[in-house]
Amino acid sequence: MPRLALSDDFVGDLISLQRPVQKEVGDAIQMFRGMTVPQLHASKGMHLEKLERARDPRIRTIRITKFYRGVLLAPDDGSELFMLLRVAPHDEAINWACKRAYSVNSATHGVEVRNVEALEQMETYFETKADTTPTRLFEGHSDTVLRDLGIDDQVLRLARVCVTADDLTVMAPPMMPADQYEVLWFLAQGETAEDVWEQLIAPRGQTVRTAEERPAVTLAEAILNTPDRIVEVTGPGELERILSEDFARWRIFLHPAQRRHAYHPGFNGPAQVTGGPGTGKTVVALHRVRHLLRTGREGERILLTTFTNAMAATLRDSLALLLGDADARLLDRVDVTTVDSLAARVVREARGSSPKPLTGAAEKSAWTRAAAGEELPWTEQFLSREFRNVVLAQGLRTPEEYLRCVRRGRGTQVGRVQRARLWRVMERFTADLASRDSATYTQLCDQAARVLADSPPRYHHVVVDEAQDLHPAQWRVLRACVADRADDMFLVGDPHQRIYDSRVSLRSLGVNVRGRTSRLRLNYRSTEEILRWSASLLDGRPVGRLGEDDDEDGGMDSLRGYRSQLHGRIPEARGYGSQDEELRALVEQVRTWIGQDGVKPSEVAVCARFNTLVDAVITRLRREGVPAVAVKDNPGPDVSGVRVATMHAMKGLEFRCVAVVGVTSSVLPFAPQVTPAEVDPVQHQSDLLAEHCLLFVASTRARDALAISWNGDRSRLLDPVTG
Repeated sequence: MPRLALSDDFVGDLISLQRPVQKEVGDAIQMFRGMTVPQLHASKGMHLEKLERARDPRIRTIRITKFYRGVLLAPDDGSELFMLLRVAPHDEAINWACKRAYSVNSATHGVEVRNVEALEQMETYFETKADTTPTRLFEGHSDTVLRDLGIDDQVLRLARVCVTADDLTVMAPPMMPADQYEVLWFLAQGETAEDVWEQLIAPRGQTVRTAEERPAVTLAEAILNTPDRIVEVTGPGELERILSEDFARWRIFLHPAQRRHAYHPGFNGPAQVTGGPGTGKTVVALHRVRHLLRTGREGERILLTTFTNAMAATLRDSLALLLGDADARLLDRVDVTTVDSLAARVVREARGSSPKPLTGAAEKSAWTRAAAGEELPWTEQFLSREFRNVVLAQGLRTPEEYLRCVRRGRGTQVGRVQRARLWRVMERFTADLASRDSATYTQLCDQAARVLADSPPRYHHVVVDEAQDLHPAQWRVLRACVADRADDMFLVGDPHQRIYDSRVSLRSLGVNVRGRTSRLRLNYRSTEEILRWSASLLDGRPVGRLGEDDDEDGGMDSLRGYRSQLHGRIPEARGYGSQDEELRALVEQVRTWIGQDGVKPSEVAVCARFNTLVDAVITRLRREGVPAVAVKDNPGPDVSGVRVATMHAMKGLEFRCVAVVGVTSSVLPFAPQVTPAEVDPVQHQSDLLAEHCLLFVASTRARDALAISWNGDRSRLLDPVTG
């Protein structure tokens, strides 16, 4: 009987398909496993077909449906172990299959894939280019050394015509085999062959250093040697397990192009990885934690931190899943929490208690009390932003410091006399809160940073997810938690998802990532159609790079080159005459997703700007017989029901189908959140950008389907930005 293994590319394709097609794939797999190999070749229903133009003679295709074909790698070693490589529309599957070739890495003994056609074209191009250059990128490493590290003949020829590291980057996976690309990339960064062996090959169980001395490995053995990218179907329920119970495993799968960031042997200081939604930043952060745990010493503690409690809980669960039973004990060395929670704990340990967090309404009242009698021309909003974005951001302690400071990000000129009056108001504000044993979250971080500055470092490494939304006071907490050393901090984030007004100069805070910054541009979550629609909301709008404020020369970040290899339906955007009509259409849309497309209720999300509409959506769905739960109630994966949340609460989450409702002119942009241009033109633009980013974040939570709706006047934020 034939055995069957599934590659990560196949599983990725399968998860993105609609449920009816997934079922047909499952039926085809069961039929495949129920036949003998001779029956398989003779079956007209299976239609196992060899491709005449295939670069790998073992490549086959099978019929899944009238429109979809599966791509297989057939055994040539008598093992009867086939591997499903892709499932795609007929022409796309054939085109992909004809260009690929599979091989066994001589060092790792794992299976690897390459785009033979593309690499041959690269070789011709770079050979011509290299002829005019006296030096080559890998001239310091002999052929023998490279072969000992698993470099085969084709990749060796390519390595010999690389002049710069940029040349190598052009050949990145999926063109070049991932394991070989990793080896060359690390060598290009100046790592020694010995270090590359210890970091990349020895952990895979290889002990024989010389290529000539290694035993030959069959294809079947290589497939079983690649458990992080390939899974064997061992029973009739295996496919359903992958699609349901084990789906989380594939959400923490590290794509080969991301691996070099997560498993870098060691950075000389803080390092940063940026990328748009769905590019796998969080997965990279999780794998970085695993790498640091495995290579670190017993007792070295790691902080894994993010922005919200819900995201911290998800990170904790994902890290436990990633570590598995074998490394479960390492989890005790990791603290997974938000920066605010860490700050509260630090203050509580120092003084015996922690101030009560201040609500937005209570803060406004406190500013009203503090400003009474001053007759200042500014609102409570202006006072709050001045205190948060200038005083707390720069850690100012005295009126003299405030008089001398440069008010970065503030467009309203404030003279010395006005600054003195503002300082008196801010002093009254802080004294008022202290008397009530209250504090804003940013104040709490400011207090914690001061405590930590006088204490020994708490952690050996700090890994930060959603770095784009952290305030300078929060960064001071993190900087004080870890000594300034190699591999001290690892940051991931996306400036296009910055939904809070936090301008940060990381370098001024002692977090210098210059020379250790990289960007991910391939989206693994959303379809290209959802990606392009969402990106149009921001394209052309200036977005500052992560960690660089207006005083730095970093310039603007861009969505150019950001892409997805998945395809699906074009997002729908519709307006309605009333909220009742909009909610009625929403119910029908959700029913369509759950019914016709076979999506589970928990794989559908609805989001709105404010909780009032969130509550109305939940009530309406339940009244119409559609199960619905609030994300703020932290429903577990076993709880059925459409997830409903505010746009802010959708941050860091993902669903197969997403409906964004109530996108009206009155809530996006929301006037109370946007400083009037006449009050402060710089702050006005910053506030408006945050509103754009909020809609961008909400839209990019969708994998397969996205629906946008409004009632009454349509939000102008839905208009694509041009120029």
